[in-house]
Amino acid sequence: MAEPPRVNFLIAGVQKGGTTALFDYLGDFPDIALSQVKEVHFFDDEGQDWSRPDYAAYHARFPDPAGRPCGEATPIYAYWPQSLARVAAYNPHMRLILMLRDPVQRAWSHWRMEYARGAETQPFAWCVRHGRQRLFEAEPWGHHRAYSYVERGFYGEQVARALELFPREQVLILRSEDLRAAPAPALAAVRDFLGLPPAPAPAPRAVHVGSEFDYGSQLTAVDEDLLRDIYKGDDARLQMLCGVSFR
Repeated sequence: MAEPPRVNFLIAGVQKGGTTALFDYLGDFPDIALSQVKEVHFFDDEGQDWSRPDYAAYHARFPDPAGRPCGEATPIYAYWPQSLARVAAYNPHMRLILMLRDPVQRAWSHWRMEYARGAETQPFAWCVRHGRQRLFEAEPWGHHRAYSYVERGFYGEQVARALELFPREQVLILRSEDLRAAPAPALAAVRDFLGLPPAPAPAPRAVHVGSEFDYGSQLTAVDEDLLRDIYKGDDARLQMLCGVSFR
Protein backbone atom coordinates (compact mmCIF):
# COMPACT_ATOMS: atom_id res chain seq x y z
CA MET A 1 0.00 0.00 0.00
CA ALA A 2 1.46 3.33 -1.06
CA GLU A 3 -0.10 5.23 1.82
CA PRO A 4 -1.83 4.29 5.08
CA PRO A 5 -5.62 3.95 5.16
CA ARG A 6 -7.40 7.28 5.13
CA VAL A 7 -10.88 5.85 5.63
CA ASN A 8 -11.68 4.35 9.02
CA PHE A 9 -15.44 3.91 9.02
CA LEU A 10 -18.06 2.80 6.51
CA ILE A 11 -21.83 2.85 6.43
CA ALA A 12 -21.76 -0.53 4.70
CA GLY A 13 -25.43 -1.49 4.55
CA VAL A 14 -28.19 -1.81 3.77
CA GLN A 15 -29.72 -0.32 0.64
CA LYS A 16 -33.06 1.43 1.33
CA GLY A 17 -32.24 1.16 5.03
CA GLY A 18 -31.76 4.80 5.96
CA THR A 19 -28.11 5.16 4.93
CA THR A 20 -28.79 8.39 3.05
CA ALA A 21 -30.40 9.91 6.12
CA LEU A 22 -27.51 8.84 8.36
CA PHE A 23 -24.91 10.19 5.93
CA ASP A 24 -26.84 13.45 5.69
CA TYR A 25 -27.02 13.80 9.48
CA LEU A 26 -23.32 13.04 9.93
CA GLY A 27 -22.52 15.82 7.49
CA ASP A 28 -23.74 18.28 10.13
CA PHE A 29 -20.88 17.34 12.48
CA PRO A 30 -17.68 19.27 11.72
CA ASP A 31 -15.55 16.70 13.57
CA ILE A 32 -16.44 13.97 11.02
CA ALA A 33 -14.90 13.88 7.52
CA LEU A 34 -17.07 12.40 4.78
CA SER A 35 -16.50 11.47 1.14
CA GLN A 36 -17.28 14.06 -1.51
CA VAL A 37 -20.24 11.95 -2.65
CA LYS A 38 -22.27 9.56 -0.54
CA GLU A 39 -21.65 6.31 -2.43
CA VAL A 40 -18.05 5.89 -3.57
CA HIS A 41 -18.50 2.26 -4.77
CA PHE A 42 -14.86 1.31 -4.43
CA PHE A 43 -14.90 -2.08 -2.70
CA ASP A 44 -17.67 -3.43 -4.96
CA ASP A 45 -15.90 -2.33 -8.15
CA GLU A 46 -15.28 -5.47 -10.22
CA GLY A 47 -13.22 -3.45 -12.69
CA GLN A 48 -10.57 -2.84 -10.04
CA ASP A 49 -7.41 -4.97 -10.09
CA TRP A 50 -7.79 -6.42 -6.61
CA SER A 51 -4.28 -7.86 -6.64
CA ARG A 52 -3.08 -4.23 -6.80
CA PRO A 53 -5.99 -1.95 -5.83
CA ASP A 54 -5.60 1.76 -6.47
CA TYR A 55 -6.10 3.13 -2.99
CA ALA A 56 -4.75 6.53 -4.07
CA ALA A 57 -7.77 6.90 -6.37
CA TYR A 58 -10.02 5.94 -3.46
CA HIS A 59 -8.40 8.46 -1.14
CA ALA A 60 -8.84 11.18 -3.75
CA ARG A 61 -12.59 10.99 -3.09
CA PHE A 62 -12.11 12.29 0.46
CA PRO A 63 -10.98 15.56 2.00
CA ASP A 64 -7.97 15.65 4.29
CA PRO A 65 -9.48 14.23 7.50
CA ALA A 66 -7.06 16.23 9.67
CA GLY A 67 -7.34 13.72 12.50
CA ARG A 68 -11.11 13.32 12.21
CA PRO A 69 -12.93 10.02 11.67
CA CYS A 70 -13.24 9.66 7.89
CA GLY A 71 -15.89 7.62 6.15
CA GLU A 72 -18.37 7.02 3.36
CA ALA A 73 -21.68 5.25 2.81
CA THR A 74 -21.98 2.61 0.09
CA PRO A 75 -24.77 0.29 1.28
CA ILE A 76 -24.06 -2.49 -1.22
CA TYR A 77 -20.83 -3.38 0.60
CA ALA A 78 -22.57 -5.64 3.12
CA TYR A 79 -24.27 -7.58 0.31
CA TRP A 80 -21.82 -7.65 -2.58
CA PRO A 81 -19.47 -10.69 -2.63
CA GLN A 82 -15.89 -10.04 -1.51
CA SER A 83 -16.57 -6.37 -0.66
CA LEU A 84 -16.09 -6.77 3.09
CA ALA A 85 -13.02 -8.97 2.60
CA ARG A 86 -11.56 -6.21 0.42
CA VAL A 87 -12.40 -3.70 3.16
CA ALA A 88 -10.59 -5.85 5.74
CA ALA A 89 -7.53 -6.09 3.48
CA TYR A 90 -7.53 -2.29 3.14
CA ASN A 91 -8.04 -1.53 6.83
CA PRO A 92 -8.49 -4.34 9.37
CA HIS A 93 -9.37 -1.69 11.96
CA MET A 94 -12.28 -0.36 9.88
CA ARG A 95 -15.46 0.39 11.80
CA LEU A 96 -18.62 -0.77 10.05
CA ILE A 97 -22.08 0.71 10.54
CA LEU A 98 -24.97 -1.45 9.35
CA MET A 99 -28.35 0.26 9.07
CA LEU A 100 -31.06 -2.42 9.00
CA ARG A 101 -34.69 -1.99 8.01
CA ASP A 102 -37.60 -4.41 8.17
CA PRO A 103 -36.59 -6.70 5.28
CA VAL A 104 -40.08 -6.89 3.77
CA GLN A 105 -40.44 -3.11 3.69
CA ARG A 106 -36.86 -2.87 2.41
CA ALA A 107 -37.62 -5.24 -0.49
CA TRP A 108 -40.77 -3.32 -1.38
CA SER A 109 -38.93 0.02 -1.29
CA HIS A 110 -36.09 -1.41 -3.37
CA TRP A 111 -38.49 -2.71 -6.01
CA ARG A 112 -40.30 0.65 -6.19
CA MET A 113 -36.98 2.44 -6.75
CA GLU A 114 -35.95 0.12 -9.58
CA TYR A 115 -39.41 0.20 -11.16
CA ALA A 116 -39.57 4.00 -11.02
CA ARG A 117 -36.22 4.38 -12.76
CA GLY A 118 -37.11 1.82 -15.43
CA ALA A 119 -34.61 -0.88 -14.45
CA GLU A 120 -37.50 -3.16 -13.51
CA THR A 121 -40.60 -3.83 -15.60
CA GLN A 122 -42.12 -6.80 -13.79
CA PRO A 123 -44.63 -6.57 -10.90
CA PHE A 124 -43.41 -7.01 -7.35
CA ALA A 125 -45.24 -10.32 -6.79
CA TRP A 126 -43.49 -11.87 -9.80
CA CYS A 127 -40.09 -10.47 -8.78
CA VAL A 128 -40.06 -11.99 -5.29
CA ARG A 129 -41.11 -15.37 -6.64
CA HIS A 130 -40.02 -16.20 -10.20
CA GLY A 131 -37.76 -13.16 -10.59
CA ARG A 132 -35.24 -14.50 -8.11
CA GLN A 133 -34.02 -16.91 -10.80
CA ARG A 134 -32.51 -13.96 -12.66
CA LEU A 135 -29.72 -13.79 -10.07
CA PHE A 136 -28.42 -17.17 -11.23
CA GLU A 137 -27.87 -15.76 -14.69
CA ALA A 138 -25.91 -12.79 -13.34
CA GLU A 139 -22.22 -12.15 -12.76
CA PRO A 140 -21.04 -12.63 -10.05
CA TRP A 141 -23.28 -15.70 -9.90
CA GLY A 142 -26.21 -15.36 -7.53
CA HIS A 143 -25.90 -11.58 -7.11
CA HIS A 144 -27.49 -8.64 -8.89
CA ARG A 145 -27.37 -4.92 -8.21
CA ALA A 146 -30.98 -4.26 -9.23
CA TYR A 147 -32.97 -7.48 -8.88
CA SER A 148 -31.78 -8.51 -5.39
CA TYR A 149 -35.00 -7.47 -3.65
CA VAL A 150 -35.23 -10.60 -1.51
CA GLU A 151 -31.54 -11.44 -1.20
CA ARG A 152 -30.45 -8.13 0.30
CA GLY A 153 -32.81 -8.77 3.21
CA PHE A 154 -30.82 -11.74 4.56
CA TYR A 155 -29.28 -9.64 7.32
CA GLY A 156 -28.18 -12.55 9.48
CA GLU A 157 -25.99 -13.77 6.64
CA GLN A 158 -24.52 -10.30 6.08
CA VAL A 159 -23.84 -9.67 9.78
CA ALA A 160 -22.24 -13.10 10.12
CA ARG A 161 -19.92 -12.30 7.20
CA ALA A 162 -18.95 -8.99 8.80
CA LEU A 163 -18.23 -10.66 12.14
CA GLU A 164 -16.02 -13.27 10.47
CA LEU A 165 -13.81 -10.43 9.26
CA PHE A 166 -14.03 -7.83 12.03
CA PRO A 167 -14.25 -7.95 15.84
CA ARG A 168 -17.72 -7.36 17.25
CA GLU A 169 -16.64 -4.04 18.75
CA GLN A 170 -15.92 -2.76 15.23
CA VAL A 171 -19.47 -3.38 14.00
CA LEU A 172 -22.40 -1.15 14.97
CA ILE A 173 -25.92 -2.36 14.18
CA LEU A 174 -28.66 0.29 13.94
CA ARG A 175 -32.31 0.06 12.93
CA SER A 176 -33.49 2.59 10.39
CA GLU A 177 -36.80 2.76 12.23
CA ASP A 178 -34.96 4.06 15.31
CA LEU A 179 -33.07 6.72 13.37
CA ARG A 180 -36.31 7.90 11.81
CA ALA A 181 -38.26 7.95 15.08
CA ALA A 182 -35.56 9.46 17.31
CA PRO A 183 -32.39 10.63 15.53
CA ALA A 184 -30.61 11.94 18.64
CA PRO A 185 -29.98 8.57 20.40
CA ALA A 186 -28.97 6.89 17.14
CA LEU A 187 -26.52 9.67 16.27
CA ALA A 188 -25.15 9.62 19.82
CA ALA A 189 -24.48 5.90 19.39
CA VAL A 190 -22.63 6.57 16.13
CA ARG A 191 -20.49 9.29 17.70
CA ASP A 192 -19.60 7.05 20.62
CA PHE A 193 -18.78 4.23 18.20
CA LEU A 194 -16.40 6.57 16.33
CA GLY A 195 -14.72 7.65 19.58
CA LEU A 196 -16.17 11.15 19.53
CA PRO A 197 -17.55 13.09 22.51
CA PRO A 198 -21.26 13.85 22.83
CA ALA A 199 -22.55 16.73 20.70
CA PRO A 200 -25.94 18.35 20.13
CA ALA A 201 -27.91 16.35 17.57
CA PRO A 202 -29.14 18.00 14.38
CA ALA A 203 -32.84 18.73 14.19
CA PRO A 204 -34.92 15.78 12.86
CA ARG A 205 -35.70 16.03 9.17
CA ALA A 206 -36.99 13.96 6.29
CA VAL A 207 -34.26 12.84 3.91
CA HIS A 208 -34.66 11.26 0.46
CA VAL A 209 -38.45 11.14 0.44
CA GLY A 210 -39.69 9.38 -2.70
CA SER A 211 -42.02 11.08 -5.16
CA GLU A 212 -45.48 9.88 -6.09
CA PHE A 213 -45.52 7.32 -8.90
CA ASP A 214 -47.96 4.80 -10.34
CA TYR A 215 -46.25 1.50 -9.58
CA GLY A 216 -49.08 -0.73 -10.74
CA SER A 217 -48.34 -3.07 -7.80
CA GLN A 218 -49.09 -3.27 -4.12
CA LEU A 219 -47.43 -5.03 -1.23
CA THR A 220 -50.15 -7.55 -0.45
CA ALA A 221 -50.64 -9.58 2.72
CA VAL A 222 -49.86 -12.71 0.70
CA ASP A 223 -46.56 -11.24 -0.49
CA GLU A 224 -45.68 -10.18 3.05
CA ASP A 225 -46.46 -13.61 4.48
CA LEU A 226 -44.31 -15.23 1.80
CA LEU A 227 -41.36 -12.97 2.58
CA ARG A 228 -41.73 -13.34 6.35
CA ASP A 229 -41.53 -17.09 5.88
CA ILE A 230 -38.47 -16.78 3.61
CA TYR A 231 -36.69 -14.61 6.18
CA LYS A 232 -37.68 -16.63 9.25
CA GLY A 233 -34.48 -18.63 9.61
CA ASP A 234 -32.20 -15.73 8.75
CA ASP A 235 -33.99 -13.48 11.25
CA ALA A 236 -33.34 -16.04 13.98
CA ARG A 237 -29.66 -15.99 13.02
CA LEU A 238 -29.63 -12.20 13.14
CA GLN A 239 -31.19 -12.21 16.60
CA MET A 240 -28.61 -14.71 17.84
CA LEU A 241 -25.74 -12.62 16.47
CA CYS A 242 -26.74 -9.15 17.58
CA GLY A 243 -30.10 -9.24 19.36
CA VAL A 244 -32.01 -7.54 16.52
CA SER A 245 -35.17 -9.13 15.11
CA PHE A 246 -37.83 -8.05 12.64
CA ARG A 247 -40.34 -10.79 13.45
